Amino acid sequence: MDDDVIEPTDDSDEPRVFALSEARSLMPQVRERVSELVTLRADLAELAADLRAGGESALGGRPELKAMEARFSELQSWFPEQGIEVKGLSPILIDFPALLDGVSVRLCWLESETELAWYHRSELGFIGRRPLPPTTTEG
Repeated sequence: MDDDVIEPTDDSDEPRVFALSEARSLMPQVRERVSELVTLRADLAELAADLRAGGESALGGRPELKAMEARFSELQSWFPEQGIEVKGLSPILIDFPALLDGVSVRLCWLESETELAWYHRSELGFIGRRPLPPTTTEG
């Protein structure tokens, strides 16, 4: 896989194309944001359930719910700003558009995986998910 990054011009609707090394270099930031999203996702579910039931919650009330929703949205918006595609929120699934041997693929990472080590052809989606070939897993 070529390590050059191809970024779209401002008037292009084409996705950003990541080199494997570039996508992997973003993983510490991805994991940090995902960790916070996972906590917020659970807190939001609990607080919303408590409020719907008309009960009290140790997590707060409507103002805290709104603040959590705003923070969740803020965290989630970071991904597309980087060119990363968010494909799912429970579990969190993200794709990095890339080229592998000249073929359009998505480098695919699922919440709780230890590294970015999977891909699928762009047109196939998650069902076509495969481990990265050994020659690319070192890069």
